Parts: sequence; structure tokens; C-alpha cells
Amino acid sequence: MKFSISRDALIKPLNLVAGVVERRQTLPILSNVLLSLEGNQLSLTGTDLEVELVGRVTLAASGVDGDITVPARKLVDICKSLPDGSDIEFSVEAGKATVKAGRSRFTLSTLPASEFPSVEEGQGELSLELPQKMVKRLIERTAFAMAQQDVRYYLNGMLLEIRSGRLRMVATDGHRLALCTSPDAVDAGDAAVIIPRKGVLELSRLLEGDENIRLVIGNNHVRAANAQYTFTSKLVDGKFPEYERVLPKSPDKSVIGDRLELKQAFTRTAILSNEKYRGVRLKLSNDALEITANNPEQEQAEELVAVEYQGDDLEVGFNVSYLLDVLSVLDGKQVRLSLADSASSALLEEAEAGDSLYVVMPMRL
Repeated sequence: MKFSISRDALIKPLNLVAGVVERRQTLPILSNVLLSLEGNQLSLTGTDLEVELVGRVTLAASGVDGDITVPARKLVDICKSLPDGSDIEFSVEAGKATVKAGRSRFTLSTLPASEFPSVEEGQGELSLELPQKMVKRLIERTAFAMAQQDVRYYLNGMLLEIRSGRLRMVATDGHRLALCTSPDAVDAGDAAVIIPRKGVLELSRLLEGDENIRLVIGNNHVRAANAQYTFTSKLVDGKFPEYERVLPKSPDKSVIGDRLELKQAFTRTAILSNEKYRGVRLKLSNDALEITANNPEQEQAEELVAVEYQGDDLEVGFNVSYLLDVLSVLDGKQVRLSLADSASSALLEEAEAGDSLYVVMPMRL
């Protein structure tokens, strides 16, 4: 196997593929990247057995076909350390890979490509073309609410649901819920699958540009592909909670406020909140919201924000981090907070018609 490539053409797909590779692996080959050359098409593959990413580069000239695996992290570090505009010559002989650029020469250990595992592919049941920007928006608006290491493993991921021609993504960690629905209809039947946390984060990294991606949803995998890469992730085998039951049915108290003003006020009060529980108290009265936080050191922060609210006075506690997460992903000028009473969850959304809904559970303070 032998080929030449410019450093700048190799570094982007190599970085993306190496992002999938785990640093600590039980199988040595999983810390390697698979390089495959056919004519002038170079493919780079990384996997951790859950998620697989294949990046593709077209070379200026054909090389000698072949495939080999080399240590991913070392190859990335070598490419990063070479000067911009360098040309790299890559060759494999007698089980060693040689990387040459200018006066630099590196010899890397290899493992045979035949040992490299691939994520098994079931039958693709449903296939649709989607704008990358739309999918990225759905992920960015909901991913923060995924659980991290919950024993309820089906919460450590995101629900991708197609219902009545609308694509929706939902994430929850049991304390808050984020939901975003595509504004445009999609041409596909109903489906619901849970993509694992790592798959969601890796897919989000890949989505950029205006062109479409092809999304294929199977029984045990989801695949996203365009001209530059093919991304495959196993699915979480579990049942996602019936999230619509969590949405507050008839919140009769509605607060409308300036998003940035509220975000800044919450950020300031959070400084003196209890570091462990991050609780803040919201006191609502006519056209005013008072936010207070205190901590075990007897310190206190108070903020008064002008809001649109008419109704009975109400006091309710929330984890301020959850409120800030929502205010950070919304982009409307004003937000609406809907409540029923101090013991029920709050619904957050953009004041003007938006495509996202957020539910935050209250705290006892």
C-alpha cells in the first residue's frame, strides 16, 4: 500500500474519525484507524464497536491499493505537528507503516486490516434525505438533557421519533425534558429509536454545511451518510418513557420575560447557590419576578426582573443549571414560563411560536 496526500486534505477526516476511537481499549486494534485505498479513493475508519465512522478523501493521484490499521492518536499527532501545506507520503512494508514529509520520517507499528471489526449492519427499514442543518438543530436543542450514566440506560441517549410526517428528538434525565420538532414534514413512516449518547454527540460534530444527509434507520442501527463520510451507531435496546405524559397539561400561570435578561439574572444568582443542589427560589407577583439563592455559608443573592405576569403570588424552586441550559439553547427574544402551582413542573418555550418545548421539575427548597 502506498499513496501521497497533502496534510491539509488528510487532517480533517482523520480528526473526525479519531474522535470515535477510545483512548483506553481492551482490544489493541480498537485504538487504531483503518486506512483503505482503492484507486484514488482513501477511506479512514474508526470504531469503538458501538459507533463507527468512515471518512473518505479523493487523492490527486492513484496509489498502490491496500489496507492497514495504524495507531489513530499517533497518526493524528504526527499530522498536526507537520507544517501547513506539507505533502505526506504513506507506505507500508514488512508490517510497518512509514510516514514521510519533507525531512521528517516516522515508522509506525501496524495491525492487519483483517482483524479490524465492523459494526454489524442490519437491514435498513427506513431511509430519508434530510438537510444537515435541520438535524443539527434538533440535536443541539435537546442533547443537553440526556442523562450521563443513569442506571436507566435508555435515558443515556436520545429518542429519534417520526410521527405523522414530523421528525422529533426528545431527551430526558428524569429531572428535565427537552423536545424539538422539525418544522418541515418528512417523507417517511412512523418510527422511534434511541440513539446512544456517544452516537448523538459524534453525529452532531459531523453535521455542517447546507447539503443533505441520507439517514437510514434499521432495527439495531442508525446510519447517516453524505459524500464525505458514513456514520453508523448501534441503537439502545430499551423503551423510552412516554414523554408526552410529562408535559404539563393545563398550566394556568404564564410568565413572559426577556430571555437575555433572565439568563443574566439566573447566572448571577447561581454564584451564591448551594454548589451541590444549585437551587434558586422564584417568587412571582404582578409583573415582577424575584430570584433568590442562598448557600450553607449563609450568603444570599437576590435579583428582581420585570416580567409580564398577572395572577396570584407564587413561590417555586428550581435547579438553576437546568433553567440556564434551556435559556442558552433558545434564541427567541422572549421566553414563556408556564406553571400551575409550586409542586408541578414548569414548561419553558419561546414566547413566539417555536419548535421546542422544555419541562423542568421543581425543587423543594
